[in-house]
Amino acid sequence: MDFQNLLNIIYKDCKSTSTEGKVANYIPELAKIDPNKFGMALITKDESLYHVGDSTEAFSIQSIVKVISLCIAKEYLGKDLWKRVSVEPSGTPFNSLTELERENGIPRNPFINAGALVVTDVLIDILEYPKQDFLKFVRRLTKDNSIKYNAEVASSEQKHGYRNTALINYMKALGNINNSPAEVLDLYYHMCAIEMNCEQLARTFLVFANQGRLANSNEEVISAKSVKRINAIMQTCGFYDEAGEFAYKVGLPGKSGVGGGIVAVHPNAYSVAVWSPKLNRKGNSQLGISALESLTSLSGLSVF
Repeated sequence: MDFQNLLNIIYKDCKSTSTEGKVANYIPELAKIDPNKFGMALITKDESLYHVGDSTEAFSIQSIVKVISLCIAKEYLGKDLWKRVSVEPSGTPFNSLTELERENGIPRNPFINAGALVVTDVLIDILEYPKQDFLKFVRRLTKDNSIKYNAEVASSEQKHGYRNTALINYMKALGNINNSPAEVLDLYYHMCAIEMNCEQLARTFLVFANQGRLANSNEEVISAKSVKRINAIMQTCGFYDEAGEFAYKVGLPGKSGVGGGIVAVHPNAYSVAVWSPKLNRKGNSQLGISALESLTSLSGLSVF
């Protein structure tokens, strides 16, 4: 498969496409990003790398990080994790409060904000030094010690995170948060503020295309059973109330972030990341979804 040629075609099409999406402006630091940026990178199981556009420019991965935090929590707690967070698609926006009221503080899945906050609470319970240990795990996946938190973005989110404060306090009141809400929110905002470029992000998620093993050493860092479960949750819940549309158009497990990034994996084949900051009404990268739809259509490779 000539992936570089496919990416070149996709890049040309996307750069000539006019979109009406908007950069996330409820986080002031993200509102400063050039809305016309576009990058894409694909890495195969044998670590062949293909890329176009702004693929080496770092951006805030935001909710994409929820997949990584889920991995750690799932590896430590196993099926006990599902006592505190479910695995059902939400069908509602990522920061919705309504389902928590109906379901007694148990979030529908780990990728909506409420679910990710529960997972973050778990990380504080199981990691000795949560911020340092989490970053160490990410660097292990990327094989890149330059990955870091963006303190300015984390601070910007903290100052404007009123709905997340409401979510975590409600769950605390119902007994589903063990630690201080302020401590959980601080770790959560730092994790969301991790910066990567498309190449680093694609490399990070290659482990989900390789049954939990690092491509270069074949070392298992996530169990194959966990990878199966997490890929399934990405397929059904990775795009909130647009998950069905993404599955229909793209046909790959994936996860989006309001920083404009999307990552997707084809099990046993490749991982791909795309970055375009303009978001559609559901909070997902408009051109990013279009680019991934073109990739699976042109290549004929999807999970369906």
